[in-house]
Amino acid sequence: MLEGRVPRYPSLPFEVVDVRDVADLHIRAMIAPEAEGERLIATGELLWMGEMAAILREQLGPAAAKVPAKPMPDLLVRVAAPFNPELRTLLPLLGRKLRHSSAKAQRMLGWLPRPAADTVVDSGRSIVGRSSDL
Repeated sequence: MLEGRVPRYPSLPFEVVDVRDVADLHIRAMIAPEAEGERLIATGELLWMGEMAAILREQLGPAAAKVPAKPMPDLLVRVAAPFNPELRTLLPLLGRKLRHSSAKAQRMLGWLPRPAADTVVDSGRSIVGRSSDL
């Protein structure tokens, strides 16, 4: 999105979790006896791509000038998907609200992921800091 490769964003959901929080959960699970043999989900808040775009534009200012500001109609995504491998793989998620929970990890290990908006901004800043093309 920061590169502006697409002029509009599709209606796609993402359960945003920071890699730093995933690492934290792994460590907690390795050292907590009660986590032995358990399966824990490391997931965060659900954000739609449009919400992420708005967060980037608001928080990164000029560095996010190419981030799309308008949605792409679902019909257009469906029509373009057969010709675009990236869109084709995302088609099953179009408009679908994901429902996964990290409640078990939070309850069992006291794990709490940081706010999704913070992760989006930190990721954007990291990308901007590493790219001279943006």
